Amino acid sequence: MKHALNPPRLTLTATLIALTGGLATSAHAADASAPRDVAPVAIQWQSVGDDVLAQQTGKGAGGQMISGFVLNVLSQWQLPNGANALAQGTLSVATNAANALTASVSTLASVTDGRGNTGANPGAQVNGGQSISVNGVSQITQVAGDRNAGFNTATIDFNNNPQLLTGGTNAQSASASNGAGNIKAGISFGNGGVTIALQTPAGLASQTIAPSNAQQAGAIAQLLQIAGNNQQVANQLQLSLQTAPMSSGMLRQAGVLQALQNAINARR
Repeated sequence: MKHALNPPRLTLTATLIALTGGLATSAHAADASAPRDVAPVAIQWQSVGDDVLAQQTGKGAGGQMISGFVLNVLSQWQLPNGANALAQGTLSVATNAANALTASVSTLASVTDGRGNTGANPGAQVNGGQSISVNGVSQITQVAGDRNAGFNTATIDFNNNPQLLTGGTNAQSASASNGAGNIKAGISFGNGGVTIALQTPAGLASQTIAPSNAQQAGAIAQLLQIAGNNQQVANQLQLSLQTAPMSSGMLRQAGVLQALQNAINARR
């Protein structure tokens, strides 16, 4: 099922995720008896002024450079008793023959029940992460327990042949739960954003892309809260930007423009 989306919404989605630039945080908990935040790995950055950014093109789908994008989001939780929760989704945007942007969405949610000890620790406390509000990108990992592995990853690349997540259906939302109702997985595209969440006896994992409005700027949030032992959890977000090839005429025009700009700057 394809949905026509207006360019501002697509530009917002691409711009928000482009803020990640390939961020990643991870935690391997051993002998952790209290919640703790894991510091993100160091990233390098360079300040760019508004005068430079104002001259850039291709900042989102529909620009002179970006012809479309594929957004993949996936969250998965594996419990030590064999239970598994998975939620994933793909938003694919492309330029059609009429030079208009079209979008297709695919979602999948599944839960597999397990047997025996879930590894959950009812006495452990991991909270507070949901109440943190950040404009831009946030990756939060809170762990209380032993031998846990949790990862928040967000990447962006330029790939004209991106890989779409398989197995989903052409629906804007999907959800699943086990028979006892204590393991749940869900994902939803809507209102210009994305929400994905997993709930298990040993904690929760979530990813949110929220568009900007009059009150606040847009945000991307990845959250892991693990209260138990031997849990394996991952939040993954990948944005593949597709670029339109430049014709020889466009290359010549760009070269002439650059030469004129250099000549003007040389006279100053």
